[in-house]
Amino acid sequence: MNGRYSRQELFEPIGEEGQKKIRQAHVLIIGAGALGSASAEMLARSGVGKLTIVDRDVLDWSNLQRQQLYTEQDVMDQLPKAVAAKKRLGDINSTVEVETFVADVTPENAEELARGKSLIVDATDNIETRLLMNDAALKVGIPFFMGAVVASYGLTYPIGLGGHPCLHCLLETLPPQTLTCDTAGVISPIIQVVAAHQVTNVFKYIVGEKVDPRLKSFDLWTGGQAAIDVMTLRRSNCPSCSEKADYPFLSRENQTKTAVLCGRNTVQLTLSRDRNVELRPLAESIRPIVTDLISNVHLVACQFDGHRIVLFRDGRMLVHGTKDIVKAKAVASKLLG
Repeated sequence: MNGRYSRQELFEPIGEEGQKKIRQAHVLIIGAGALGSASAEMLARSGVGKLTIVDRDVLDWSNLQRQQLYTEQDVMDQLPKAVAAKKRLGDINSTVEVETFVADVTPENAEELARGKSLIVDATDNIETRLLMNDAALKVGIPFFMGAVVASYGLTYPIGLGGHPCLHCLLETLPPQTLTCDTAGVISPIIQVVAAHQVTNVFKYIVGEKVDPRLKSFDLWTGGQAAIDVMTLRRSNCPSCSEKADYPFLSRENQTKTAVLCGRNTVQLTLSRDRNVELRPLAESIRPIVTDLISNVHLVACQFDGHRIVLFRDGRMLVHGTKDIVKAKAVASKLLG
């Protein structure tokens, strides 16, 4: 096509045959925020055959600092991220088919979204969705290229390749993450670093080269980086990736449960039993961005984003000031990731 991909084809590990494989690939991107928009643009420019992008959110001004597909006009038009992404990607490469869903990822649709795809790129902003897509990818037998960023720190890890531990395995050992972009901020360069590693692994997988199975982390501000062999963390009885897997996160009972409290302008969220939220570290991480913070051995309470939030030790969270479950879950994601 007029030499459009000639420089990519000149790169020996890809070549003309690899470019054909890229053209035949169908990539699912979960999330159209910072990582999702960066990965989607790289994949569209590379000539991937089809992109399916799923995102539930609408653009706001704070997104423009790091989410490269979007413009001020997109924010003023209050476009859903997935819709704005499709518009921009069509301008970048009209030969790439882009399918979008303005929707939440749930146990009801996760497996269907994964079926028929070559692989999944993780660009989510919360652990619950990651665990859901971890199970969906493992069940349908495709890889899940995980990525996460906060502040100047990022990590990548490929799941579903060569019998290495899945995300469910790792959570049994790794400490709980209490920082989010809403509590610790984020700088745009780390987005590009993590997305670049994710997309490079996507290219390697598509053309048939070995993907490095290690968990990699980067801190651009301090210059620190690490590549960790996590093979010993593989659990032989893991319910998500063992021979007897039953994919628990594809079950509604293992997701956050919601209820609008009768007679009160309040939504109660009950986190899944695998969400290990420690109250004291959470309180310290959110202290700079909340007001009226109260923390004790029983709960953390604060004022945040126009709502009174109370998180109890047993995993229940009350979001006061709304009856909108979707809005309450969005507030919870900002605080908990």
